[in-house]
Amino acid sequence: FAVRLRARAGPVGLRSAMSDTEITPLKSGRLSALRDALDQGTLRTAHRMVNAMHPADIALLLESLPPAQREIVWEMVDPELEGDVLVELNENVRAGFIEEMGAEELVAATEGLEVDDLADLLDELPETVTQQLLHSMDQRDRERLRTVLSWPEDTAGGLMNTDTVSVRADVPIEVVLRYLRMRGELPEGTDSLFVADRRNRYLGTVPLTRLLTEDPEHLVGDCLDTEAPRIDPSTPAHEVSLLFEDRDLVSAAVVGPEGKLLGRITVDDIVDVIREEAEHSVMSMAGLDEEEDVFAPVVPSARRRLVWLGTNIMTAFLGAFVVSNFEGTIEKVAVLAALLPVVSSMGGIAGTQTVTLLIRGLALGKVEWANARWLLFKEIAVGGLNGIVVATAVAAITLVLFGRWQIAAIIAAAMLMNLLAAAAVGVLIPLALRRLRIDPALSSGVILTAFTDCIGFATLLGLGTLFLM
Repeated sequence: FAVRLRARAGPVGLRSAMSDTEITPLKSGRLSALRDALDQGTLRTAHRMVNAMHPADIALLLESLPPAQREIVWEMVDPELEGDVLVELNENVRAGFIEEMGAEELVAATEGLEVDDLADLLDELPETVTQQLLHSMDQRDRERLRTVLSWPEDTAGGLMNTDTVSVRADVPIEVVLRYLRMRGELPEGTDSLFVADRRNRYLGTVPLTRLLTEDPEHLVGDCLDTEAPRIDPSTPAHEVSLLFEDRDLVSAAVVGPEGKLLGRITVDDIVDVIREEAEHSVMSMAGLDEEEDVFAPVVPSARRRLVWLGTNIMTAFLGAFVVSNFEGTIEKVAVLAALLPVVSSMGGIAGTQTVTLLIRGLALGKVEWANARWLLFKEIAVGGLNGIVVATAVAAITLVLFGRWQIAAIIAAAMLMNLLAAAAVGVLIPLALRRLRIDPALSSGVILTAFTDCIGFATLLGLGTLFLM
């Protein structure tokens, strides 16, 4: 049989030396304590606090500090932790540190990283550093790195770790256990051993629990799980995350087109994917990058947001153009101008609810063109029902405020029509954008606002022109 193992470098000694109070979450006060230490000038205390943290906590700490304090804390990070911290940082913050680090420091920081972590950093490193790293790696690790880099970052191949343990089906369990005890370690996140033939073609998995409880004289093939998921390396990352969620997986094999075992994906990688997708959904609706640095300098932050503001200017002027066509109506019935925000805001809110529901359904694979017609009718029915209730309430308030039943009836009709349109547009826009291979979360909000504003304005003012002029 063949066993492939690789030790992961990490601050085990530092973490084991920490007390229970030092392992508390960052939000429980470590950030405040560190800031106090920095303000008081007790840098030795701050240094000890920083290096007692897990690299992920150090990264979160750095992202939570303004640039000046961030540089001070980064200088405190021990060199053996720098590589692991860089992996955990978001891209914008990481790029700033990489730019300031020398070539030798970068090589020293990244030499001990796992292949999949190194693959995430390689594109951001200077060419000279990349070449030094490749020359310092043995042939086997270079091949592993080349395998990971051959796949896009947002696919199973880009996520996978080539650090795997594989065994043959015709080997006694006792021999496998003896060999593993001799090696003394397993790759992190290992819950199963992968079974492959002599040509490294994937056959299935053997859970460690089964391996420990089975008769040692039995062969590995006797407890082989041939139904274990095998993931194609070209599978999109979000589909992999859905598979892990549906099957409650801890790890899964990545298998190439010829059935060869390429690597594995573990749940810790999937947690990162889920977090990134959640951040992307929230941030993209405001035109922001999920890697946006909260404490980035003013000018770069303003430049990134200006693009989205410029796009919204177009939709705002589109609504203004619609209103300008009814100047005569507004001059004679000025109260309609006061009611315009009511119609547009209600349509925008109703449409946003539908769009959010659709984007979530698309992300989870529940919504597609095959069931879109039913969903469209359902959302229109919901919009119509809510429209009747809201229109009645708005009409009653309008009648009390302005005392004219004609205006109350017009705004009620406009409200109902706008909510129906918002429901229809809220379904169709995400589906159309997905068909055009455009991220619905990024563009749906702007398009929806343009539609609901224009439809609401045109309906209210158009009805006012017909019945009040």
